[in-house]
Amino acid sequence: MQWYALYTEPRHEKKVADRLLKLGVEVYCPLVTQIKQWSDRKKKVEVPLLPSYVFVKLEDSNRDIVFQVSGVVRYLFWLGKPAIIRDEEIQQLKQWLLDTVVTSFEVKGIQVGDTYKIQTGPLAGKLGIVSKVEKKHLEIILEQLGFKIILNK
Repeated sequence: MQWYALYTEPRHEKKVADRLLKLGVEVYCPLVTQIKQWSDRKKKVEVPLLPSYVFVKLEDSNRDIVFQVSGVVRYLFWLGKPAIIRDEEIQQLKQWLLDTVVTSFEVKGIQVGDTYKIQTGPLAGKLGIVSKVEKKHLEIILEQLGFKIILNK
C-alpha cells in the first residue's frame, strides 16, 4: 500500500477524511491549531495544514474507491501518474505537527525574492523564497518540500 495525495473541494478536507474513514480507507488530514480573533473573543480552531489536500493509503488497484465520496476532486499527479508520498514523509509531517499552535506574524520589510525563515508552527525553521507580499498574507515557496504556502495574518 502507498500514500497518495487527494485534491478536495475547498474547505471539505475534514468531511472527506471522515467519509473515507467510514469506507475503511486509511486517511491522513494534517491539521494545525490556529488562534482566530473575533471582535469579542479569541478561539483556537483546527484548520488543515494543506488546504484542499488529504492523504490516503491504498493499494494501487483500489484507487477508484475514493471517488465514491463527495468532495473528492482528483488525485495529485506527478509526471502523468498519481503522486506517491513516501511513508517517511507522512511520518515527518506527523512529527512536525505534534503540539503545535500557529500564531500570527508581522509583514515588515519583507519583499518578493527575499529568503524567509518560518518562525512558528509545524514548518518552523524551514527556509523559503517569498513570492508575494500583501497586507494580510505572505506567499512562500518551499523548494525543499516542493510546494507553496500562504501565511495568513
